[in-house]
Amino acid sequence: MKLGIIAGYSGRKLNIPMGPIHHAETLGYDSIWTSEAYGSDAITPAAWILAQTTKIKVGTAIMQMPARTPSMSAMTAMSLASLSEGRFIVGLGASGPQVVEGWHGERYGRPVTRLKEYTEIMKKIFARESVLTYEGKEYQMPYKGPGATGLGKPLKSIMHCEEDIPIYAATITPAGVAAAAEVSDGFFPVWMDPEKYSVFEEPIKKGFAAAGDKSLLDFDVAPFVTCVMGDDVEECMKPIRGNMALYIGGMGARDKNFYNNYCKALGYEDAAVKIQDLFLAGKKDEAMAAVPAELIDACHLVGPAERIKERLGRWKQAGGKGQVGSMLIGTQNPEALELIASEML
Repeated sequence: MKLGIIAGYSGRKLNIPMGPIHHAETLGYDSIWTSEAYGSDAITPAAWILAQTTKIKVGTAIMQMPARTPSMSAMTAMSLASLSEGRFIVGLGASGPQVVEGWHGERYGRPVTRLKEYTEIMKKIFARESVLTYEGKEYQMPYKGPGATGLGKPLKSIMHCEEDIPIYAATITPAGVAAAAEVSDGFFPVWMDPEKYSVFEEPIKKGFAAAGDKSLLDFDVAPFVTCVMGDDVEECMKPIRGNMALYIGGMGARDKNFYNNYCKALGYEDAAVKIQDLFLAGKKDEAMAAVPAELIDACHLVGPAERIKERLGRWKQAGGKGQVGSMLIGTQNPEALELIASEML
């Protein structure tokens, strides 16, 4: 089992506390992951962290695909990988229609198709076996669509990619998971119950079959796991309740919320409906209260140290089966980081 930590994205001001990052690096954590929404970007913090560390890998969870061309993302990845001696990991995501169309001014399009094409293009650029040409539904190189000059020229990267740059995908829909399993090196299933790998089993098998010779040995399942340590379990659950209520209840439209559907797939159909109804009615506190404690406990680590230690047993079992390859921990608590490292590494 590999361990990572989630750096997240900024609030009003961007601040990257390097103390916990250096501590995690010393403890043997494998990676740290930056994020972006519609404030700070994911790349600038990744470069900042890479410049101030020596061993830990830095990934993006996630770079929003509609915000950058595949070629730009490949250029960025090659640059950071080269400067850091191969410590950069690409994490891609489609984001959602509200951000893509509202913030970036781009059409949302076909997120699964975009993921496959985007990843294939990036890997072609990394491989540098020929000039870049691509004919897809979302991307064409050279571009020949409306407004084209006709002067587009197939090109090959000036920079030679000498590092192995993994590409991960953020997705939870069956079609998205199958696409990730086919073309990517791993995926982030946001939060995950380690005892319910079955939710992803068929899509992953489908993706592996499409890829050919591929298995869980080649594909990292890397969920986000929030850890809140404290004596009162319910108090520790409160910040997680807020996050899960936002995603299950308000992330997307009523009839297009992937996280709500995911909550149902995990076995909490009635709760998913109730949380969304309350959240969209503006009753956010009630939506938070409606998030089942069992769901929080299944996907995250909360409570006293001994309780967290005991709950880590479920993750060890999933890791032993190859069903979870990495745990990306959401905490900066040194004691929590030390406890998890002592149990899992």
